[in-house]
Order: sequence, then C-alpha cells, then structure tokens
Amino acid sequence: VQLQACGGGLVQAGGFLRLSCLASGGTLGYNYIGWYRQTPGKQREMVASFNSDRSTTYADSVKGRFSISRDNRKNIAYLQMNSLKPEDTGVYYCHLVRLGRDTWGQGTLVTVSS
Repeated sequence: VQLQACGGGLVQAGGFLRLSCLASGGTLGYNYIGWYRQTPGKQREMVASFNSDRSTTYADSVKGRFSISRDNRKNIAYLQMNSLKPEDTGVYYCHLVRLGRDTWGQGTLVTVSS
C-alpha cells in the first residue's frame, strides 16, 4: 500500500483546510489510520486517528477543531481542520497500520499565519 497526502497550504489563523490521504495498492478497510504532525525541533505527534475498533482519538490541542473521517469506497482518509491556529503549523503525515505493517505517506505542509 502507498499513501499520498495532499491538501496542505497557507491559511490565515481562524481559517480551515481539509487534508486528504489516498491509499493505492490496497484498501484502507477499518485498519488504524492516523494523522500526525511534525514541527521543527519536536517529535512527530499524533493529532487524530481512526482506530481499528472504529473509535477516534484526538490530541487535546485539536479537540473540537479537527475531525478525521474516511471514505472506504474511495480509499481516502480526511482530516478536516477548522479554526486553525499558528501552532497548527507543521508537516502533516498520514499513517496506516495494515496487516501488521506501518505505512507513512509523504508529508503535506500546513502553514497558519497569524
């Protein structure tokens, strides 16, 4: 499976973006898929995940603002990001755990200006 993330860009604080993660060569199914964020000097952190038990998990910093979803017919996972803040700036990666294997997509850069 390969993952391709897109949808990043430059947005003003308070704005919104929707990131997409397209899976090819395999299906998302109901496997774990998460969105992670990396900023310079910090470890990559999970911001939202769709768990294998179909529950969702969000980092405290994004609760109420970000929403993860998936369209299994299209093999795409989404991250809707609303009320963006400058501290949301970073490179966002999607991550799939399927059949015991970890797959990461290439990052997509999100820049939120104040």
